Amino acid sequence: MSSNEGRGSEARRSEGRRTRKVQESRETMADAAVDLALAHGLDQVTVEMISERADVSRRTFSRYFSGKEDALVDALRADFARINAALAARPADESPLTAYHRALRTWLDGEPTAWHRLPRSGDLLRLLHAEPSLLPAYLRVQDEAEAESVLIVARRLGMDAERDLRPALAVSLAVGAFATAVRFWIAPGESEPLPLLIDSAFAALAAEPAPSTTD
Repeated sequence: MSSNEGRGSEARRSEGRRTRKVQESRETMADAAVDLALAHGLDQVTVEMISERADVSRRTFSRYFSGKEDALVDALRADFARINAALAARPADESPLTAYHRALRTWLDGEPTAWHRLPRSGDLLRLLHAEPSLLPAYLRVQDEAEAESVLIVARRLGMDAERDLRPALAVSLAVGAFATAVRFWIAPGESEPLPLLIDSAFAALAAEPAPSTTD
């Protein structure tokens, strides 16, 4: 190996370590925000409390997040990324809805930290739906993930996501089924597991009859 190749390899390893450290710091602060919000209520949580819990400075927190709402919602970003990674890995001959459904099941069945496996997940999602101040941050994370899903589906179909509405329409239907299943899962008194609710939602989409036409 030449000296240039050695330096290049070391630079890549160093960059990888920095990336992991940044991600770990981000996740630590997001987890601290979730823990504090669930324990004390969002209104009682401050950025200073999150920074202290995560053992970082206020300045470091501000490099990652614009406020406590962004930090709390960021806990979901990694899950959306895993779903999209699973979607991109699905066989090319699957329809978009089937691919998204099976990507969700891959995430739910194979990811140890998937929502339905964590005791606090239901409480976090209920908080997201109950707190109006969290909605803008939540929608940003969701929209970013959905936009990536559209690009993945467009590539799978060989379509231009900017010119053809079908990838976006397919993703909207899939995300709607997912969101509906989540809403039922966190509803008071609901006992059905999230994976089964997701299966039911996608089955309902597949069974939806075509609209009748008249001459």
